[in-house]
Amino acid sequence: MSNKSRLQTELKKKGAFVSREQEVLLNLARTFDQLSIRLERLIQSHGLTGSQYNVLRILRGEGTPLPMNEIARRTVQVLPGITGLVDRLEVAGLVKREQSAEDRRVIFLSITERALAVLADLDIPLPALEKKLLDVLSRDEQREMIRLLEKIRGRLESLDGGEDVRRVEAPTKRSRAIVRKTRASFVRSSIND
Repeated sequence: MSNKSRLQTELKKKGAFVSREQEVLLNLARTFDQLSIRLERLIQSHGLTGSQYNVLRILRGEGTPLPMNEIARRTVQVLPGITGLVDRLEVAGLVKREQSAEDRRVIFLSITERALAVLADLDIPLPALEKKLLDVLSRDEQREMIRLLEKIRGRLESLDGGEDVRRVEAPTKRSRAIVRKTRASFVRSSIND
């Protein structure tokens, strides 16, 4: 009988993890990836990416036009290329862009009727999928998971000195290559240890 964790087996990892913290972080990453794939598949079947859905969800929830930078702050994940994302949404007829009368540098986005219809088509299947993906956890376990994840995010905020780490510059070709290389190296070393 093996003492390997489920993650060690899934990753075909030969040795133990370097630390419990590494195992926790890799479990979070693996679980997030698997959940994201399933959610993205549903959202894409309605002609959107997850990032596009996120922007449209924010606009629908607000009910009034919002500045692009405010939308970027409210997204679940960092969107370094929000301008390109908005360009694609505008071409698809899902948002309208308006320049602020007070400050020409500020661009407001509003949601279109077409986008509202697309979101309405997701209003039943998306919550049903979310429920299906997490029904393995009781309500109390879900509350505890929320509490623990919020505790981790609170710690991250204190480590960053309150700085908004979500504010990122658009990645350059070189920085994307460095990130890919670093991730690949980290994953290889984690799996092969």
